[in-house]
Amino acid sequence: MAPPRVGLWMYQNSGGTDIERNLVARLNERNIEAITGLDLGQASAHNGSIFCNGHMMDELDLFFSYNAGQQTPYQVYLYQTLSSMIPTINNYAAFELTEDKFRTAHLLKKHGIPTPDYIVCNKNNIEQLREHLRFWQGKAICKPVNGWGGNGIIKLESERDLDLIHPYITKQSSPQFYIERVIENDFTDYRIDVVDNKFVACYGRKAASGSWKTNVTSGGSVICREPTPEVIELALKAAKVTGLEVAGVDIIYDIEHQQYVVLEVNGIPAFATPDQEKAGLNFNDTKIAYLVDLIERTVCKEKTREDQRSELNSAVVDLAAFDLAATSSPLVKEEIL
Repeated sequence: MAPPRVGLWMYQNSGGTDIERNLVARLNERNIEAITGLDLGQASAHNGSIFCNGHMMDELDLFFSYNAGQQTPYQVYLYQTLSSMIPTINNYAAFELTEDKFRTAHLLKKHGIPTPDYIVCNKNNIEQLREHLRFWQGKAICKPVNGWGGNGIIKLESERDLDLIHPYITKQSSPQFYIERVIENDFTDYRIDVVDNKFVACYGRKAASGSWKTNVTSGGSVICREPTPEVIELALKAAKVTGLEVAGVDIIYDIEHQQYVVLEVNGIPAFATPDQEKAGLNFNDTKIAYLVDLIERTVCKEKTREDQRSELNSAVVDLAAFDLAATSSPLVKEEIL
């Protein structure tokens, strides 16, 4: 039997090349072949198949996509189709859900997981927002529902700010407008990494002096911090609700209401960079080990299903041949007589 074949597309910067090399080596140790560099942005589809770098993607046993920075709408478009043909990590349904902040927060709320209060409405009906802003004392965070890294986030300090950004709102291509209540916090957060419903690691991020954004791309810095059991349990529950196999759950402590709150659930949480590893964030090996276990179990389960289907098809063919032989035997005897 040929070994399972897994396709990979991973980021290469910030230590990504070494992480990919380590992942491939561990997969090979499990007798799983890994094909790297399968960027769906370079793929094409025809005759019922998707082709990338000379490989027929739908003949793979699994596709692992882990590159947020170079992700394009076209790549995501084909990712959706491929996910309906073979197993993908993350599965597309969960990935698409968590790309949308509103849909994620809405689902978490429905499952009783603490998240910031929010409102989403038609961008042309700003008056609906004013009532919420008054209830929130004019303070809110305006976010694009599909942004990342802190990009496009605006903090409103008063109701008047809504009028100031109104031209910006109406120019956006998205039909909706989404804002969250400002949560009183100490400008630090927890990032909990989860793989296969298992806790991997925790670290924190701290906003730069004079800033409120903890995102590293917005000037924040990574810090070491120990999670409480409550934080881990909350992160595991959030990841499970969204359906992500690999998740990074961002949590802050709401000082006003004295509770931990899930801010976001990220489907492509970064590994620790070499500098971060030197600073004490040593979770990459654990994360890779959990990923390898997850990939192996998924492809083996798929192989078992294929074998079962093959055995069933063979049994059907044999049964049909037997029925045909049984039906034709009297006729043959009659002709001989």
